[in-house]
Amino acid sequence: MSAPRIRYRPARRHAGPAPRLVLAVLAASGVLAGSGGLAVPALAAVPAAAPTVTRLGDTQLDPAALYFVSYDGLVNNASYADGIISHAGYQYAAWYTSSRHATLARRQLPGGAWQTLRLPHQLSTNDSHNSISLGVSPGDGRLHVAMDTHDSDIHYVRSEAGLVSAPAAASWTASRFGPVQRTLDGVALGAMTYPQFRVAPNGRLQFSYRTGRSGNGSNELAEYDGTWRRLGRWQSATGGYTANGATSTTRNMYLHGLTYGPGGRLHAAFTWREGNAAVTCHPGGLTNHDTGYLHSDDAGRTWRNGTGAVVGTTGSGNLVSISSPGLVVDPLPPNHALINQESQDVDSTGNPHLAISYVPGRFTSCVTDYPSARRANGRAFHLHRTGSGAWRKTELPVPLNAMGRSQLVLDAADNAYVVLPYGRIAAASRASGYTDWTLRFDAAGLGAFGEVLVDRTRMESDGVLSVMYQRASTGTTPSPIRVLDLRLG
Repeated sequence: MSAPRIRYRPARRHAGPAPRLVLAVLAASGVLAGSGGLAVPALAAVPAAAPTVTRLGDTQLDPAALYFVSYDGLVNNASYADGIISHAGYQYAAWYTSSRHATLARRQLPGGAWQTLRLPHQLSTNDSHNSISLGVSPGDGRLHVAMDTHDSDIHYVRSEAGLVSAPAAASWTASRFGPVQRTLDGVALGAMTYPQFRVAPNGRLQFSYRTGRSGNGSNELAEYDGTWRRLGRWQSATGGYTANGATSTTRNMYLHGLTYGPGGRLHAAFTWREGNAAVTCHPGGLTNHDTGYLHSDDAGRTWRNGTGAVVGTTGSGNLVSISSPGLVVDPLPPNHALINQESQDVDSTGNPHLAISYVPGRFTSCVTDYPSARRANGRAFHLHRTGSGAWRKTELPVPLNAMGRSQLVLDAADNAYVVLPYGRIAAASRASGYTDWTLRFDAAGLGAFGEVLVDRTRMESDGVLSVMYQRASTGTTPSPIRVLDLRLG
């Protein structure tokens, strides 16, 4: 149900003093019972030192964007898509209009007017998976657009060279883009889902996608350096997993992200989804289970577990699999409506941070209807690796009240922010050890539907978080799609 992200995060420069340390007083037990994974420190009612969130502005992309609810989400605001990115002082956004046309917009940062162009493609089906992702190849200054695919051939467009490297010198018109293709310039990927672009430390544009399908699929990589080439599969769909008296022999790995951190290490956190629904305690559950982690030090060619042992090689007969050792960092059985491919980031010391969410065991140990259970009792958690190499998990004190996913970002001082459904934002300080989670932005007046998109590239460049959201509507009545700008920290 989600998609991976690949991006490069250089080492952060700590901007000013870190927030003051607050001594968090834990509950007597120190653990919230029945979470199903790591020990979860209980949040105490103490004064919060969490960093602030300041609203800067809110602009409109389209007063009447395409609107339909599919898989409990919107095609324009599926959080796993990179529908809003920044490069060279300009910001770019993508969505489908009420006429179903794929549309791109750009503005000069920080506050230029949006310019809009319409691509010669209309959304083929009412499926929220068929979102639009954007990427930039810095070597030739092209904007790449992947769209409208769910277990089908991609629709792909790229701009002329130099369009995004020198944006002020070029008009913003559809004529600057090539034709819509069903391959990557002749490189056929076959039926695939969740296209995502990001730039590797060597400057090459990488492309992550899933082949196969939910419960029986593989993650693959391609790479662009003026021309595209397919690197191949790096995750196997096969192997045995047993739960609730049943065995599943196929699955897919849903990534929370692919994120380049200091030293060029590529970090990947994930959940597994099983192909056999009988591994759940009830047919209305979700076969997602466990949170895992692995990394690559050679741009996705070789994959290692947390101790550095090789667990897979891309494009080979040795792929990452359910039987690969040392991957699970937070075990959870497939009975808690654990959502797939939520979010991750990497701090300035190279340690990964994740946002995950599920229904804790204190509510039930057998979810029978995962959308309704997540709305009623879903909770978000911050999971991060400490300097000692241990993983720590903290429950956010804000109910999800939603089926969908959240987005996690870090600021220049490594403070953490989780953008919850509807655009609400909770924050915690690095100085507190991420124990002072506090709701800092309640999203009052936004009227957003469910998940939102965030511009991580702008956050890294100037400390402003742009949140792309669409207002709730009814049926298929088009609604406004907008961009909210926030100063974090």
